[in-house]
Amino acid sequence: MSVTSPDAASRAAEILARPATINGLTVPNRIAMAPMTRMFSPGGVPGEDVVSYYARRAAAGVGLIVTEGTYVGHESAGQSDRVPRFHGEEQLAGWARVAEAVHAAGGTIVPQLWHIGMVRKPGDQPFPDAPAVGPSGLRIGEDEVTGKAMTQADVDDVVGAFAEAAAAAERIGFDGVEIHGAHGYLVDQFLWAGTNRRTDAYGGDPVARTKFAAEIVAAVRETVSPGFPVIFRYSQWKQDAYDARLAETPEELEAILAPLASAGVDAFHASTRRYWRPEFDGSDLNLAGWTKKLTGKTAITVGSVGLDGEFGRAFQGEGAGLGSLDDLLERLERDEFDLVAVGRALLQDPRWAEKVLSGRFDELAPFDAAALKTLS
Repeated sequence: MSVTSPDAASRAAEILARPATINGLTVPNRIAMAPMTRMFSPGGVPGEDVVSYYARRAAAGVGLIVTEGTYVGHESAGQSDRVPRFHGEEQLAGWARVAEAVHAAGGTIVPQLWHIGMVRKPGDQPFPDAPAVGPSGLRIGEDEVTGKAMTQADVDDVVGAFAEAAAAAERIGFDGVEIHGAHGYLVDQFLWAGTNRRTDAYGGDPVARTKFAAEIVAAVRETVSPGFPVIFRYSQWKQDAYDARLAETPEELEAILAPLASAGVDAFHASTRRYWRPEFDGSDLNLAGWTKKLTGKTAITVGSVGLDGEFGRAFQGEGAGLGSLDDLLERLERDEFDLVAVGRALLQDPRWAEKVLSGRFDELAPFDAAALKTLS
Protein backbone atom coordinates (compact mmCIF):
# COMPACT_ATOMS: atom_id res chain seq x y z
CA MET A 1 0.00 0.00 0.00
CA SER A 2 1.29 3.49 -0.86
CA VAL A 3 2.73 5.57 1.96
CA THR A 4 1.91 8.80 0.10
CA SER A 5 -0.21 11.12 2.27
CA PRO A 6 -3.97 11.39 1.64
CA ASP A 7 -3.80 15.05 0.51
CA ALA A 8 -1.26 14.18 -2.18
CA ALA A 9 -4.04 13.22 -4.60
CA SER A 10 -5.16 16.76 -5.31
CA ARG A 11 -1.61 18.07 -5.12
CA ALA A 12 -0.39 15.54 -7.70
CA ALA A 13 -3.07 16.59 -10.16
CA GLU A 14 -2.23 20.25 -9.63
CA ILE A 15 1.57 20.03 -9.64
CA LEU A 16 2.36 17.20 -12.04
CA ALA A 17 -0.23 18.20 -14.62
CA ARG A 18 1.42 21.57 -15.34
CA PRO A 19 3.03 21.81 -18.80
CA ALA A 20 6.79 22.23 -19.08
CA THR A 21 8.88 23.83 -21.82
CA ILE A 22 12.19 22.61 -23.22
CA ASN A 23 13.38 25.04 -25.88
CA GLY A 24 10.66 24.93 -28.56
CA LEU A 25 8.87 21.89 -27.12
CA THR A 26 5.90 22.04 -24.77
CA VAL A 27 5.60 18.87 -22.71
CA PRO A 28 1.97 18.39 -21.56
CA ASN A 29 2.89 17.52 -17.97
CA ARG A 30 5.85 17.02 -15.64
CA ILE A 31 6.07 13.21 -15.93
CA ALA A 32 8.79 11.71 -18.13
CA MET A 33 9.59 8.08 -18.83
CA ALA A 34 13.21 7.33 -17.96
CA PRO A 35 15.37 5.54 -20.55
CA MET A 36 15.62 1.83 -19.77
CA THR A 37 17.46 -0.74 -21.87
CA ARG A 38 15.01 -3.48 -22.86
CA MET A 39 16.73 -5.58 -25.58
CA PHE A 40 13.54 -6.42 -27.48
CA SER A 41 14.69 -5.15 -30.90
CA PRO A 42 16.30 -8.02 -32.89
CA GLY A 43 18.71 -6.67 -35.46
CA GLY A 44 18.46 -3.30 -33.77
CA VAL A 45 15.00 -2.77 -35.28
CA PRO A 46 12.14 -1.66 -33.01
CA GLY A 47 9.08 -3.68 -34.00
CA GLU A 48 5.37 -3.33 -33.36
CA ASP A 49 5.76 -4.58 -29.80
CA VAL A 50 8.13 -1.67 -29.10
CA VAL A 51 5.72 0.73 -30.82
CA SER A 52 2.90 -0.44 -28.54
CA TYR A 53 5.10 -0.41 -25.45
CA TYR A 54 5.82 3.31 -25.74
CA ALA A 55 2.38 4.28 -27.07
CA ARG A 56 0.65 2.64 -24.07
CA ARG A 57 2.55 4.85 -21.68
CA ALA A 58 1.92 8.01 -23.68
CA ALA A 59 -1.79 7.20 -23.84
CA ALA A 60 -1.82 6.79 -20.06
CA GLY A 61 -0.46 10.24 -19.37
CA VAL A 62 3.35 10.23 -19.66
CA GLY A 63 4.19 13.69 -20.99
CA LEU A 64 7.71 13.04 -22.27
CA ILE A 65 9.12 9.66 -23.25
CA VAL A 66 12.89 9.25 -23.34
CA THR A 67 13.51 6.04 -25.23
CA GLU A 68 15.83 3.28 -24.19
CA GLY A 69 19.42 3.90 -25.23
CA THR A 70 19.88 3.61 -28.99
CA TYR A 71 23.27 3.03 -30.59
CA VAL A 72 24.64 5.76 -32.83
CA GLY A 73 26.20 4.79 -36.16
CA HIS A 74 29.71 3.89 -35.05
CA GLU A 75 30.99 0.31 -35.15
CA SER A 76 32.10 0.32 -31.51
CA ALA A 77 28.93 1.94 -30.15
CA GLY A 78 27.17 -1.16 -28.87
CA GLN A 79 27.30 -4.61 -27.35
CA SER A 80 24.04 -6.33 -28.33
CA ASP A 81 22.16 -6.97 -31.55
CA ARG A 82 18.90 -6.77 -29.59
CA VAL A 83 19.40 -3.19 -28.48
CA PRO A 84 17.88 -0.76 -31.00
CA ARG A 85 20.07 1.33 -33.29
CA PHE A 86 19.43 4.86 -34.45
CA HIS A 87 20.92 4.40 -37.88
CA GLY A 88 20.01 2.26 -40.87
CA GLU A 89 16.92 2.39 -43.06
CA GLU A 90 14.96 -0.39 -41.38
CA GLN A 91 15.90 0.75 -37.89
CA LEU A 92 14.86 4.36 -38.50
CA ALA A 93 11.62 3.25 -40.15
CA GLY A 94 10.82 1.38 -36.95
CA TRP A 95 11.57 4.43 -34.85
CA ALA A 96 9.41 6.63 -37.09
CA ARG A 97 6.46 4.34 -36.28
CA VAL A 98 7.23 4.68 -32.57
CA ALA A 99 7.24 8.48 -32.76
CA GLU A 100 4.02 8.53 -34.78
CA ALA A 101 2.24 6.28 -32.28
CA VAL A 102 3.38 8.31 -29.27
CA HIS A 103 2.19 11.53 -30.90
CA ALA A 104 -1.16 9.94 -31.75
CA ALA A 105 -1.51 9.04 -28.07
CA GLY A 106 -0.86 12.63 -26.99
CA GLY A 107 2.75 12.35 -25.82
CA THR A 108 6.14 13.72 -26.81
CA ILE A 109 9.25 11.62 -27.39
CA VAL A 110 13.02 11.91 -27.71
CA PRO A 111 15.51 9.13 -28.47
CA GLN A 112 18.46 8.63 -26.16
CA LEU A 113 21.61 8.53 -28.30
CA TRP A 114 24.24 6.17 -26.90
CA HIS A 115 27.80 4.95 -27.33
CA ILE A 116 29.03 2.51 -24.69
CA GLY A 117 32.77 3.00 -25.23
CA MET A 118 34.99 0.84 -23.03
CA VAL A 119 32.04 -1.14 -21.65
CA ARG A 120 32.21 -3.10 -24.90
CA LYS A 121 33.95 -6.50 -24.77
CA PRO A 122 35.60 -8.60 -27.50
CA GLY A 123 33.04 -10.27 -29.74
CA ASP A 124 30.14 -8.06 -28.69
CA GLN A 125 27.45 -7.49 -31.28
CA PRO A 126 26.38 -6.06 -33.65
CA PHE A 127 29.95 -5.67 -34.98
CA PRO A 128 32.01 -8.40 -33.25
CA ASP A 129 35.36 -7.33 -34.71
CA ALA A 130 35.09 -3.71 -33.60
CA PRO A 131 37.43 -2.62 -30.79
CA ALA A 132 36.40 -1.13 -27.48
CA VAL A 133 37.29 2.56 -27.56
CA GLY A 134 37.56 5.25 -24.94
CA PRO A 135 39.51 8.30 -23.94
CA SER A 136 42.43 6.23 -22.61
CA GLY A 137 41.50 2.63 -23.38
CA LEU A 138 40.70 2.02 -19.69
CA ARG A 139 37.75 0.23 -18.18
CA ILE A 140 36.21 1.39 -14.92
CA GLY A 141 38.24 0.20 -11.95
CA GLU A 142 41.19 -1.00 -14.05
CA ASP A 143 44.63 0.51 -14.66
CA GLU A 144 45.61 -1.79 -17.53
CA VAL A 145 44.85 -0.54 -21.01
CA THR A 146 42.54 -3.11 -22.64
CA GLY A 147 41.00 -1.02 -25.39
CA LYS A 148 41.87 1.62 -27.93
CA ALA A 149 42.61 5.17 -26.83
CA MET A 150 40.70 7.31 -29.30
CA THR A 151 42.62 9.30 -31.89
CA GLN A 152 41.42 12.66 -33.16
CA ALA A 153 39.96 10.85 -36.17
CA ASP A 154 38.05 8.52 -33.82
CA VAL A 155 36.74 11.51 -31.85
CA ASP A 156 35.60 13.22 -35.05
CA ASP A 157 33.86 10.04 -36.25
CA VAL A 158 31.91 9.63 -33.02
CA VAL A 159 30.96 13.31 -32.86
CA GLY A 160 29.70 12.99 -36.41
CA ALA A 161 27.72 9.85 -35.55
CA PHE A 162 25.84 11.67 -32.79
CA ALA A 163 25.12 14.60 -35.09
CA GLU A 164 23.84 12.28 -37.84
CA ALA A 165 21.58 10.48 -35.38
CA ALA A 166 20.16 13.79 -34.13
CA ALA A 167 19.46 14.94 -37.67
CA ALA A 168 17.70 11.64 -38.34
CA ALA A 169 15.61 12.06 -35.19
CA GLU A 170 14.30 15.41 -36.34
CA ARG A 171 13.75 14.16 -39.88
CA ILE A 172 11.59 11.18 -38.84
CA GLY A 173 9.43 13.16 -36.42
CA PHE A 174 10.95 13.04 -32.94
CA ASP A 175 10.57 16.03 -30.61
CA GLY A 176 14.20 16.34 -29.53
CA VAL A 177 17.17 14.16 -28.56
CA GLU A 178 18.91 13.11 -25.38
CA ILE A 179 22.66 12.54 -25.37
CA HIS A 180 23.68 9.76 -22.96
CA GLY A 181 26.54 11.21 -20.95
CA ALA A 182 26.05 9.14 -17.79
CA HIS A 183 26.76 5.88 -15.97
CA GLY A 184 30.30 5.22 -17.19
CA TYR A 185 29.60 4.97 -20.91
CA LEU A 186 31.72 6.69 -23.56
CA VAL A 187 30.81 10.36 -23.05
CA ASP A 188 31.03 9.89 -19.28
CA GLN A 189 34.37 8.12 -19.66
CA PHE A 190 35.74 11.41 -20.96
CA LEU A 191 34.10 13.42 -18.16
CA TRP A 192 35.48 11.27 -15.32
CA ALA A 193 39.12 11.39 -14.23
CA GLY A 194 39.01 7.69 -13.39
CA THR A 195 38.84 6.73 -17.06
CA ASN A 196 40.27 9.83 -18.74
CA ARG A 197 44.06 9.98 -18.37
CA ARG A 198 44.67 11.94 -21.56
CA THR A 199 47.30 14.67 -21.72
CA ASP A 200 45.96 16.41 -24.83
CA ALA A 201 43.12 18.95 -25.07
CA TYR A 202 40.55 16.28 -24.10
CA GLY A 203 42.09 15.49 -20.72
CA GLY A 204 43.36 17.16 -17.60
CA ASP A 205 41.17 19.41 -15.47
CA PRO A 206 37.37 19.08 -15.31
CA VAL A 207 36.80 21.73 -17.98
CA ALA A 208 39.17 20.02 -20.42
CA ARG A 209 37.44 16.71 -19.80
CA THR A 210 34.16 18.25 -21.00
CA LYS A 211 35.61 19.05 -24.44
CA PHE A 212 34.44 15.81 -26.09
CA ALA A 213 30.92 16.09 -24.67
CA ALA A 214 30.72 19.78 -25.58
CA GLU A 215 31.81 19.01 -29.15
CA ILE A 216 29.03 16.43 -29.45
CA VAL A 217 26.48 18.90 -28.10
CA ALA A 218 27.68 21.66 -30.43
CA ALA A 219 27.63 19.34 -33.46
CA VAL A 220 24.11 18.19 -32.62
CA ARG A 221 22.97 21.76 -32.01
CA GLU A 222 24.35 22.85 -35.37
CA THR A 223 22.71 19.93 -37.19
CA VAL A 224 19.15 20.34 -35.90
CA SER A 225 16.71 23.26 -35.97
CA PRO A 226 17.17 26.05 -33.39
CA GLY A 227 14.00 25.11 -31.48
CA PHE A 228 14.74 21.37 -31.43
CA PRO A 229 15.53 20.38 -27.82
CA VAL A 230 18.89 18.90 -26.88
CA ILE A 231 18.91 17.10 -23.52
CA PHE A 232 22.07 15.89 -21.82
CA ARG A 233 21.95 13.08 -19.28
CA TYR A 234 24.77 12.85 -16.77
CA SER A 235 25.52 11.24 -13.42
CA GLN A 236 28.05 11.25 -10.64
CA TRP A 237 27.89 7.44 -10.20
CA LYS A 238 29.10 4.88 -12.74
CA GLN A 239 28.22 1.27 -13.41
CA ASP A 240 30.29 -0.77 -10.93
CA ALA A 241 31.53 2.46 -9.30
CA TYR A 242 28.57 3.78 -7.37
CA ASP A 243 30.74 6.08 -5.24
CA ALA A 244 32.37 7.81 -8.22
CA ARG A 245 31.90 11.55 -8.47
CA LEU A 246 32.53 14.09 -11.19
CA ALA A 247 32.30 16.94 -8.71
CA GLU A 248 32.79 17.21 -4.96
CA THR A 249 31.46 20.77 -4.68
CA PRO A 250 28.92 22.99 -6.44
CA GLU A 251 31.81 24.98 -7.87
CA GLU A 252 33.32 21.90 -9.47
CA LEU A 253 29.92 20.90 -10.85
CA GLU A 254 29.42 24.34 -12.38
CA ALA A 255 32.80 24.08 -14.11
CA ILE A 256 31.59 20.89 -15.82
CA LEU A 257 28.07 21.99 -16.69
CA ALA A 258 28.81 25.50 -17.92
CA PRO A 259 30.65 24.44 -21.12
CA LEU A 260 27.85 22.00 -21.94
CA ALA A 261 25.20 24.67 -21.45
CA SER A 262 27.19 27.07 -23.61
CA ALA A 263 27.52 24.41 -26.33
CA GLY A 264 23.75 24.17 -26.63
CA VAL A 265 22.19 21.93 -23.97
CA ASP A 266 18.56 22.92 -23.37
CA ALA A 267 17.89 20.56 -20.46
CA PHE A 268 19.96 18.41 -18.13
CA HIS A 269 18.75 14.98 -17.02
CA ALA A 270 20.54 14.46 -13.70
CA SER A 271 20.68 10.74 -12.95
CA THR A 272 20.80 9.67 -9.32
CA ARG A 273 20.02 6.35 -7.67
CA ARG A 274 17.73 7.99 -5.09
CA TYR A 275 16.33 11.39 -6.06
CA TRP A 276 15.73 12.46 -2.43
CA ARG A 277 19.41 12.41 -1.48
CA PRO A 278 21.07 15.85 -1.05
CA GLU A 279 23.99 16.17 -3.46
CA PHE A 280 26.32 18.39 -1.40
CA ASP A 281 26.68 19.14 2.29
CA GLY A 282 24.85 22.17 3.59
CA SER A 283 21.88 22.02 1.19
CA ASP A 284 18.83 19.84 0.62
CA LEU A 285 19.08 20.28 -3.16
CA ASN A 286 19.49 17.07 -5.12
CA LEU A 287 21.66 16.81 -8.25
CA ALA A 288 18.91 18.10 -10.54
CA GLY A 289 18.26 20.96 -8.14
CA TRP A 290 21.88 22.03 -8.18
CA THR A 291 21.95 21.66 -11.95
CA LYS A 292 19.04 24.06 -12.39
CA LYS A 293 20.47 26.51 -9.86
CA LEU A 294 23.90 26.57 -11.49
CA THR A 295 22.87 26.63 -15.17
CA GLY A 296 19.36 28.07 -15.27
CA LYS A 297 18.46 25.26 -17.68
CA THR A 298 15.48 22.94 -17.48
CA ALA A 299 16.31 20.08 -15.09
CA ILE A 300 14.94 16.54 -14.98
CA THR A 301 15.30 14.47 -11.81
CA VAL A 302 15.28 10.68 -11.62
CA GLY A 303 16.04 7.93 -9.13
CA SER A 304 13.70 5.38 -7.51
CA VAL A 305 10.64 7.61 -7.96
CA GLY A 306 7.58 6.12 -6.25
CA LEU A 307 9.55 3.17 -4.89
CA ASP A 308 11.50 2.44 -1.74
CA GLY A 309 14.25 0.30 -3.26
CA GLU A 310 17.31 1.26 -5.31
CA PHE A 311 17.12 0.30 -8.97
CA GLY A 312 20.36 -1.70 -9.15
CA ARG A 313 18.81 -4.45 -7.05
CA ALA A 314 16.18 -4.98 -9.73
CA PHE A 315 18.79 -6.59 -11.95
CA GLN A 316 19.49 -9.07 -9.15
CA GLY A 317 15.85 -10.10 -9.25
CA GLU A 318 14.65 -7.94 -6.37
CA GLY A 319 11.41 -6.01 -6.32
CA ALA A 320 10.69 -2.77 -4.50
CA GLY A 321 7.90 -1.50 -2.30
CA LEU A 322 5.96 1.69 -2.84
CA GLY A 323 7.52 4.94 -1.71
CA SER A 324 5.96 8.27 -0.84
CA LEU A 325 5.52 10.96 -3.48
CA ASP A 326 5.12 13.76 -0.91
CA ASP A 327 8.74 14.88 -1.00
CA LEU A 328 8.78 14.79 -4.80
CA LEU A 329 5.68 16.99 -5.01
CA GLU A 330 7.12 19.46 -2.52
CA ARG A 331 10.35 19.76 -4.52
CA LEU A 332 8.43 20.28 -7.76
CA GLU A 333 6.19 22.83 -6.08
CA ARG A 334 9.18 24.94 -5.07
CA ASP A 335 10.71 24.57 -8.57
CA GLU A 336 13.82 22.69 -7.45
CA PHE A 337 13.61 20.91 -10.83
CA ASP A 338 11.15 20.88 -13.72
CA LEU A 339 10.34 17.29 -14.69
CA VAL A 340 10.56 13.92 -13.01
CA ALA A 341 11.60 10.80 -14.91
CA VAL A 342 10.00 7.55 -13.77
CA GLY A 343 11.61 4.19 -14.46
CA ARG A 344 10.68 0.91 -12.82
CA ALA A 345 7.26 2.12 -11.67
CA LEU A 346 6.35 2.62 -15.35
CA LEU A 347 7.71 -0.81 -16.25
CA GLN A 348 5.50 -2.35 -13.61
CA ASP A 349 2.40 -0.41 -14.63
CA PRO A 350 1.98 1.34 -18.01
CA ARG A 351 -0.87 3.35 -16.43
CA TRP A 352 1.20 4.66 -13.50
CA ALA A 353 1.04 8.27 -14.70
CA GLU A 354 -2.71 8.15 -15.25
CA LYS A 355 -3.26 6.77 -11.75
CA VAL A 356 -1.00 9.32 -10.09
CA LEU A 357 -2.46 12.25 -12.01
CA SER A 358 -5.97 11.19 -11.01
CA GLY A 359 -5.05 10.51 -7.38
CA ARG A 360 -5.61 6.75 -7.53
CA PHE A 361 -2.64 5.90 -5.34
CA ASP A 362 -4.41 2.88 -3.90
CA GLU A 363 -4.16 1.22 -7.34
CA LEU A 364 -0.37 1.47 -7.54
CA ALA A 365 1.57 -1.78 -7.26
CA PRO A 366 5.08 -2.51 -5.93
CA PHE A 367 7.76 -3.25 -8.50
CA ASP A 368 8.28 -6.89 -9.42
CA ALA A 369 11.55 -7.71 -11.19
CA ALA A 370 9.58 -9.98 -13.54
CA ALA A 371 8.53 -6.76 -15.33
CA LEU A 372 12.05 -6.60 -16.79
CA LYS A 373 11.31 -9.71 -18.85
CA THR A 374 8.34 -8.35 -20.82
CA LEU A 375 7.24 -5.37 -22.91
CA SER A 376 3.88 -5.09 -21.16
